[in-house]
Amino acid sequence: MRLPALVALFAAVQAAHPVTLDPAAAAAVVASLEKARAEADAAQRGPTSYFATVARRDFGDQATLTVGRAADNDVRLDDPAVQPHHLRVTVEGDVFHVSAVDRDAVFTSGTTPVREARVGPTALGIGRFRLRLSHQRFPAIIVYDPASPRLKTYRGLTYFPIDLAYRYELPLTPNPAQDTIVVMSTRGNRRHAVRVGWFDFVVGGTPCRLEAVRLLEPGADGQSVSVYFRDATSGRETYPLGRYVDAPRLSSGKYVLDFNTAYNPACAFSEHYNCPIPSKANTLTVPIRAGERDAHYH
Repeated sequence: MRLPALVALFAAVQAAHPVTLDPAAAAAVVASLEKARAEADAAQRGPTSYFATVARRDFGDQATLTVGRAADNDVRLDDPAVQPHHLRVTVEGDVFHVSAVDRDAVFTSGTTPVREARVGPTALGIGRFRLRLSHQRFPAIIVYDPASPRLKTYRGLTYFPIDLAYRYELPLTPNPAQDTIVVMSTRGNRRHAVRVGWFDFVVGGTPCRLEAVRLLEPGADGQSVSVYFRDATSGRETYPLGRYVDAPRLSSGKYVLDFNTAYNPACAFSEHYNCPIPSKANTLTVPIRAGERDAHYH
């Protein structure tokens, strides 16, 4: 038997089953999941909701974009609180150099009004607007407007009932090559990630394997492990593109892979995002009826 077949056979034998929790621990996990869902709902009702996005401008071949009320700006914000020429935003490697232009122009970075800052991927405030400085090696400015009429269309997020049969505490089978792979995105960009390894687990008696990656981008957590996947519910009960689940590492060295935390990409709600597309290898034949469902917003 060839080595790849032996590795696959070994992984299948070692595949993790759902974690067994005592009643108190299970209740704590359920409470944490319910809290996270309430927080996600509150975020979609706030000023940086996906439904508050009104524009996106990619830098493309430009190093600098301008923001202001005047018609000659790259990003135009038609509001009296915005100066005619309010900001100049320049990409400098992995950071953005943001400077006010007109004399009365200021912006908030955090809660402090300033006229100049060098920041990583972040959100800035100008009057009622928020500007998300997105990098991802394909920099862009995304505009949020709390007066966006789309906010009124928000009717909540939808989920499968919490089911701890979809929660695993399991090892990551490391990728010995730690190769860099291309992750295609919904805007056609070729994003890059390290394939750090694989999770092997059992769903309803079926052995499953998903690759785990770490994006190689400014602002990405160097310790994070993400899984982008599709399953038998995709395009039926869940978002057609697929869903994402993050796997935090435990002190034991194992990871928590809890599909109750699976969430839809931002592009399920707005056209203004650049979302990773799950690879063909991360398509499961079994249904994962846990986590976020498709609410059919976009």
